[in-house]
Amino acid sequence: MIYTTNAVEALHRSLRKIIKTRGSFPNDDVALKLLYLATKNAGLRWRREIERTAAMGQFAIQFGERFPGTAP
Repeated sequence: MIYTTNAVEALHRSLRKIIKTRGSFPNDDVALKLLYLATKNAGLRWRREIERTAAMGQFAIQFGERFPGTAP
């Protein structure tokens, strides 16, 4: 959860920085295009997703039928 939260906060910080330095926009489309390009560029810095099979196995053991993908 912390890993995901940190990634979201980093993206939010980079988007906020871009909007703040720009100041004003002629219309909403320009702002959306700028945010789209910023998100696309931020995606280049993201690392590969962490392998979660070990955690998924433990969740299946701990939570049984409440965990999706396990037999009741």
